[in-house]
Amino acid sequence: MRKIVLSLFIASALLQSCSNDDNGGNGQNNVVAPATYEFTRNGSSTVSFGGQTTRIQMAEELVAAIKDNSQTEMALDAMFAHVENEDNFSDSNLNASSKSIRSKTAASADYFSANTTDANAIKADFDNWIAAQVSDVFPNWGTTASAGNAGNLQEGGGGSTRYINAKGLEYNQAFAKSLIGALMVDQMLNNYLSPAVLDAGSNVADNDANKVADGKSYTTMEHKWDEAFGYLYGNEADPEAPQLGADSFLNKYLSRVENDTDFAGIAADVYNAFKLGRAAIVAKNYNVRDEQAEIIREKISQIIGVRAVYYLQQGKTNLGTDNASAFHDLSEGFGFVYSLQFTRKPDTNAPYFTKVEVDAFIETLMTGNGFWDLTSQGLDTMSDTISARFSFTTAQAGS
Repeated sequence: MRKIVLSLFIASALLQSCSNDDNGGNGQNNVVAPATYEFTRNGSSTVSFGGQTTRIQMAEELVAAIKDNSQTEMALDAMFAHVENEDNFSDSNLNASSKSIRSKTAASADYFSANTTDANAIKADFDNWIAAQVSDVFPNWGTTASAGNAGNLQEGGGGSTRYINAKGLEYNQAFAKSLIGALMVDQMLNNYLSPAVLDAGSNVADNDANKVADGKSYTTMEHKWDEAFGYLYGNEADPEAPQLGADSFLNKYLSRVENDTDFAGIAADVYNAFKLGRAAIVAKNYNVRDEQAEIIREKISQIIGVRAVYYLQQGKTNLGTDNASAFHDLSEGFGFVYSLQFTRKPDTNAPYFTKVEVDAFIETLMTGNGFWDLTSQGLDTMSDTISARFSFTTAQAGS
């Protein structure tokens, strides 16, 4: 499948071009995407997204640590809100970095720069999941869970053991899947692909004049687009020719959706839009750039919607017969449902679901004894509500 996807990338790139007579005052311009995400100036690469790779790798270590019952809340908090040169990670390069996960969680220009109330509430959710994992789940690591009581449950047939809170939620899964929306999706769709960021200050004039950032080979506008690219492909061995499945976050779930025959081709759509948009920046064609940003917003948002419905439906399948399996899927579904508030409807400044709507979904999932009390009908209703906002059906996404 990976070879097929890569072939699709290259084949479509060879055919892909776009022209537009109105490109922001720079005259008629033809924009042709390269075969791979490779851009150079004077023989040097202009592509850079090291900060995104760093945060993805920090998140990998943090999510793994949340499942380690020897960890303390202080240690986990320090990984989430890393301070430069603090010894929080196994990788010395991550420890030396000034980057942190928490600082970029719910921090986009479009959604949160003027909405610190919601930004702080979302950050607090992540803080609280860490705290509850340590205070509620870790002390009950060896206890069999039941409705109203945290502990462990083993999947049927001698499968994996899941460690859940009193409502059946795996905090590690809630944290990881919610981070896909609050960090990767929000920063990509609502920050780095936003004209508010791409066109900030003198970015347009500097890009028109090929004026590079101080000490760099790229213009600031080029770099901002690359940073969006990095939140999806930043952990790839060769980001110019991504294979997918390179991290536990957005990259992984683009692969999962691509491998569903109902959505095959989405990986090429996203990759090609990133290439053509970047080529449009080089060509000073900002209309084409913005058109590609809208494609990326639609497709990346679709990944979140598809996987939310998928996990709700998968959880329904085992509910009441193999609760460990059901609760694991529902915990992943919880995170993707939470991530819906960071999606972006094309040609709007709004998510597919507002925070108020997402909070209502979460309340439905967690009311009473939480997952222990859920019904197939309730999960179908939520799935159908989500599907109806997107261009797919519950049947397509749920299998």
